[in-house]
Amino acid sequence: MQSPILIFTLLLTVILVVPPLFERFRLPGLVGLLIAGVVLGQSGLQWLDAKSETMQLLSGIGKVYLMFVAGLEIDLKQFHKTRDRSLKFGFSTFIVPLITGIVIGRMFDFSWNASLLIGSLLASHTLLAYPIVSRLGVVSNQAVTITIGATIITDTAALLVLAVCVGIHTGAFNASSFAILLIGLAIYSVVVLVGFDWAGKEFFRRSGDAEGNQFLFILLALFLASVGAQVIGIEQIVGAFLAGLAVNDVLGNSPVKEKVEFVGSVLFIPCFFIDMGLLINLPAFIKTLSAIWLTVAIVGGLIGSKFIAALLIKLLYRYNIPELLTMWSLSLPQVAATLAATLVGYQTMNAAGERLLGEEVLNSVIVLMVVTSVLGPLITARFAPQITIPTTNIDLASPWQTDLPISKLEEENKTFTIVVPIYNPKTQQFLIEMAALLARHESGRIVPVGIVKAPVYLDRPRLESLLERHHHRLQSAIALGEKLNIKTQAAIRIDDDVAIAISRVSQEQNANLIVMGWSRMTGFRARIFGNVIDSVICAAHCPVAVTRLLISPSEIQKILVPVNDFTAETLRTIRFAQVLADVNQATAILFHVSHPQIPAALLTEFSDRLSAIATNQDLNAKTTTQTVVSSDIAGAILQAANDVDLVMLHTVRYRTAGGLSVSEVTTQIVKSLKCSLILLGEP
Repeated sequence: MQSPILIFTLLLTVILVVPPLFERFRLPGLVGLLIAGVVLGQSGLQWLDAKSETMQLLSGIGKVYLMFVAGLEIDLKQFHKTRDRSLKFGFSTFIVPLITGIVIGRMFDFSWNASLLIGSLLASHTLLAYPIVSRLGVVSNQAVTITIGATIITDTAALLVLAVCVGIHTGAFNASSFAILLIGLAIYSVVVLVGFDWAGKEFFRRSGDAEGNQFLFILLALFLASVGAQVIGIEQIVGAFLAGLAVNDVLGNSPVKEKVEFVGSVLFIPCFFIDMGLLINLPAFIKTLSAIWLTVAIVGGLIGSKFIAALLIKLLYRYNIPELLTMWSLSLPQVAATLAATLVGYQTMNAAGERLLGEEVLNSVIVLMVVTSVLGPLITARFAPQITIPTTNIDLASPWQTDLPISKLEEENKTFTIVVPIYNPKTQQFLIEMAALLARHESGRIVPVGIVKAPVYLDRPRLESLLERHHHRLQSAIALGEKLNIKTQAAIRIDDDVAIAISRVSQEQNANLIVMGWSRMTGFRARIFGNVIDSVICAAHCPVAVTRLLISPSEIQKILVPVNDFTAETLRTIRFAQVLADVNQATAILFHVSHPQIPAALLTEFSDRLSAIATNQDLNAKTTTQTVVSSDIAGAILQAANDVDLVMLHTVRYRTAGGLSVSEVTTQIVKSLKCSLILLGEP
């Protein structure tokens, strides 16, 4: 198959179909892409060739994109919080596997240079299980935080070792060239980390809301850094990783970051994994597995050395057993840096045509990737729930409190304000009623907002028609607000971006809360609306209550609040439910689902803290607690929701392909819930 269009079509088909099939069997989708590469490559149907220009281009982009995303996902703020301990664990979880890999390489008669590279492959790690600890709310636990911070140490050091090993193997390496390489790398790193960070902030400041241009700037930064690394004599993936670190602070958690990661995760990075499968020679792979000792040594050495590294830090800082096992499991998966560096080592040849790493190492590393990418998250899911959840100090008297700064003058002159975007006459009444209940409790006001979505060159008659329609809706909202005896002040905005318009109006009105509607829409309209909600949550300066109300808010008598942690977001959600219960003289039920494997002592501690929150309040709301033991969290919550009027959840943001950034559990609940729902999004 030589046609680039045919190759690209086949790749898209594989990327779309294969990963979901493997994920149904609880296997990583990336494993499916590797197997698809084997089936379509030289050992199978021979429809794809790793040496074709199309595959080399897409795989090359995927390789640098993979390392770029690895740098982009490192939480630099968490690293700075526990920098000293992160440095120590980073050194420990790098040096112990490095020495182990060198020993394994020498045992199997590899050269010192190849053995050093094998050691560096074992030394890095990928935070594949980060969504698990994020969902459990234990990211702020120190043992978890230092493991996240250690990633920057292990990946950076492993890539430096790769640069040295490649230089030695190609013969362009001696004492003077080594010194020149280090000096050049140091200067280059400063230029990328400082220069790209400054340029990015300036460009984003000047480009305003032009997300398309910002996206292109980030891609340009990625490929400039990759090309620059190649120019000074080091591997492109080193420059890509540095570029990810450089623009990390520029992007933050913005919509542009999600777009950058989305393009990589759905297109280029899967192409890289398919290409890895194309490189696998099935007879040689089977031969490697038949002479299994190298594979066993590499897999066993990685698992054992990572455990020893975590144990040393556990003894040094007196962490408990669940924290030790969570640190170990988080540092186990070998995906991003390991596979990228392995491919570079496999493709690097000296003047005599000898590869730096042979097929046996490539095949063993692929087995290592499969084993650790399955084993690591399984162990994390087993032991992370047993970690002590840090206590969060927050003023529970204010569910509208945020961590964003506010001036003293704004605080003194502020009237509690709820902004209510009006766009659907069928849901308008319940939205206004909900906002009125909350505003009355806080002695505040509501601001119904009509957003006229209009391009710059919209003809005047059409614009007047849209304005008249929105004015009519706002007049109905004002009349309803007056009927409910609440101060109501309408606003209207003409804009070509609905989400940005809502966010700007809420800032202009100095709002404390945005109340939005959400219905069971499907198809194209649902995707548009989902994107609007997600963008508002990203851009808003205050909490956003996304509501799906099936009954009048004044009729709500039982409110279910699933509680899985004690983070600030969860506590604010609890308080929100208590305020609503106080208004309606209703009952708020704090509901916790405990995994069967959680120790009884930890479950008792959690239940006691939950009861303390329920009783420690200055409202008249009746608050009860309920704990059930089940391995099916979503199922238990849905069962409990059969007897209530409203379920209140908070969104858990982490990288997704788009739509509402919520956990899988929340997604299951939203799809099957038969009562009213409120999703509280954080600013």
